[in-house]
Amino acid sequence: MSNLFGKIRLGAVSPVVVILVTFVLVAVFAPLLAPHDPNAQNLLGRLNPPGSTIRGVHYLLGSDELGRDLLSRLIYGARISLSVAFLSILLSGTVGSFLGMLAAYLRGPYEILIMRMADIFLSIPAILFAIITVAVLGPGFINIIIVLALTRWPRYARVAYGQTLSVNNMPYVRLSRFMGASSVRILARHILPNIIGPLAVITTLEFGLMVIFEAGLSFLGLGVQPPTASWGGMLSSGRNYVATAWWIAMFPGMCLFMLVLSVNIFGDGLHDKLDPKTR
Repeated sequence: MSNLFGKIRLGAVSPVVVILVTFVLVAVFAPLLAPHDPNAQNLLGRLNPPGSTIRGVHYLLGSDELGRDLLSRLIYGARISLSVAFLSILLSGTVGSFLGMLAAYLRGPYEILIMRMADIFLSIPAILFAIITVAVLGPGFINIIIVLALTRWPRYARVAYGQTLSVNNMPYVRLSRFMGASSVRILARHILPNIIGPLAVITTLEFGLMVIFEAGLSFLGLGVQPPTASWGGMLSSGRNYVATAWWIAMFPGMCLFMLVLSVNIFGDGLHDKLDPKTR
């Protein structure tokens, strides 16, 4: 029975990877793939259903309340969601992992200071902290990246801290320290390569969460500001037309669902691959 589930899980990896690669390619080549300018308005073609053609403009997935092409806005919205998620994870992962390794390696007051800071950040609900911080800093692409990085670095710090503690007393680490290797060299050459697996798993799971956070903040009007296309902003405007123009909210919601689900399944598969207990 376990072999059967293993085969099913292995076979399910391929479609997930295809979906993820498709989203990435769509985001990278958005200017080439979008059939129209995502911000071009056509008030005579507003709220038209998928497949409509108005004044020579074909709306494959319909138009929104300002007559903008929904497909083009979905394509450019993918660029915003993936960019924010990638950059916020890069920042939070780098800072959190470094601080966690530093706390476990140096111990003493550094350990107390860093880990208590992580506990304080973790005690505040992430979405509430993000909303308050964005309200103070103001909405915008750069600010949303900083805010999401601030809310999520403690998770990387705790994982890096625990993994570094288990590696720090290994014979090869003690030998390197005895031979006079610097702390930077020990952390970079001996500790980081041995804890990168758990950090990679956390990164994949956090990616989907960052996409949801960005969409949630944009939905509340605290994320990327109009007229820039974002899936959360499209959901916010589409909620007013659910009964008459369901496509405005449905298609961005489907994109969010598919992207986050694919990332989470990929993260679970990566965890099973890297976790020695499942081998």
